[in-house]
Amino acid sequence: MKHFKNMAFCALLLLACDASAIEYNQVALNQSAVTFGFRQMGVPMDGKFGKFAAQVAFDPDKLASAQARIDVTLASVDSGSSEADQSVQGKLWFDTRSYPLASFVSTSVRPLGGNRYQVTGKLTIKGKTLDVTSPVSLTVKGNSAQFDGSFNIKRLSYGVGIGEWTDLDTVADDIQIRFHLVVLASPSSNQPKRKTP
Repeated sequence: MKHFKNMAFCALLLLACDASAIEYNQVALNQSAVTFGFRQMGVPMDGKFGKFAAQVAFDPDKLASAQARIDVTLASVDSGSSEADQSVQGKLWFDTRSYPLASFVSTSVRPLGGNRYQVTGKLTIKGKTLDVTSPVSLTVKGNSAQFDGSFNIKRLSYGVGIGEWTDLDTVADDIQIRFHLVVLASPSSNQPKRKTP
């Protein structure tokens, strides 16, 4: 009888673990954002990208299999000036005809404690791929998770702003990339698996 009770307890424990497992994998693009900050003539400026695609698969109990990808349409840049937006789409900056997308693909995620994580990945702009690392904070609200993070890049390392624009007194080399992703849990990920009769 004792052996039977132990087996029953283990079965209930496994069922409870299965029921609580949640994978966030449905990005709500209309609630998410990719923005950036930079300095022009020493003055802090901000902008955003109006169009991007994102894929996320995140289970806090399975970080080894966590994945994230963000593809930004560079022609959707919004710096607050239509004239500047047209300029940065040209060859000296993003060259959007040849390189329409900037892409980030994660390679690892590790915990930092307190619902904070370190995400490392590859950022590709204008055909140049470099490693980047970003601290990310996780906020869970009901059936959704908010991922907020930022990291700095050197624009000249990606060939962004060449020619006359290499003068860093005009536009600084440091660019801060910020992202806010709202990701919903899979409808079936927080439900216990049921055996078919």
